[in-house]
Amino acid sequence: MSDAHGVARDQLRAFIERIERLEEEKKTIADDIKDVYGEAKGMGFDTKILKKVVALRKKDEQERMEEEAILDTYLHALGMIESPPEG
Repeated sequence: MSDAHGVARDQLRAFIERIERLEEEKKTIADDIKDVYGEAKGMGFDTKILKKVVALRKKDEQERMEEEAILDTYLHALGMIESPPEG
């Protein structure tokens, strides 16, 4: 086998090993997050709502407002809310 193939093989192995390490770290972090939600639940917090709050905080204000307006429109169309959305 030529040196070029050996170098490529070594680089490939290095990439794979890095990815594997990162995947393991990701799993550890996911487990930690799950533990935090468990703690919050144990203190009486609703974890579904906490997850929604976390998701909302990731979005900017404009994106949130647009989604809320669309949601209000849909809910109004389905008769689930009384007043039409402002706009």
